[in-house]
Amino acid sequence: MKFVDISFLLSVHSLKQLPPETLPEIAFAGRSNVGKSSLINTLVGRKGLVKVSGRPGKTQGLNFFQIADEAYFVDLPGYGFAKVARSMQDNWQHLITRYLELRSTLCCVVVIMDIRHGAKIQDTQLISWLKQNNINCLPVYTKADKLSGNKKQKHAIALDAGHTIDPSQRIIFSAKNGLGKEELERTLASFA
Repeated sequence: MKFVDISFLLSVHSLKQLPPETLPEIAFAGRSNVGKSSLINTLVGRKGLVKVSGRPGKTQGLNFFQIADEAYFVDLPGYGFAKVARSMQDNWQHLITRYLELRSTLCCVVVIMDIRHGAKIQDTQLISWLKQNNINCLPVYTKADKLSGNKKQKHAIALDAGHTIDPSQRIIFSAKNGLGKEELERTLASFA
């Protein structure tokens, strides 16, 4: 499956707004500013489909994108250091948690992490929670173009160890040069 015929469907701010469970869903999660929007844009081959922002907290709902009549991509709000009120972050957390727990058509959660930074407790907690709840999880280390080959491998190994991830279970990715794009396409197609 190629993720090319894609369009924005809706932004969900409460569970009542979720679309009918008719298509497989792949959700994208990660800390604020780890490159979620850039990853999705690269994956679908469209620079401006998902708005890229340098301001943490830009995504404020569950943004659904429909891929032909085959699947949905769901861009989740970033967690971590978003510059929004604590009450809004709590609302996002509740919405995201309920979505992940209840959605029968959810096939996989892509957990996106910046390869340049060490393992973060929130990422570890999310990965562990997904595994405990039998939700498929695909870790992706982004911004790989910002490190040399040796540093890239060293950082990937550190993240693997920090999150208890086998290297065969994750993808190293760069939106800038396309590293990992084909592998990510193949892996996501196997879930959808």
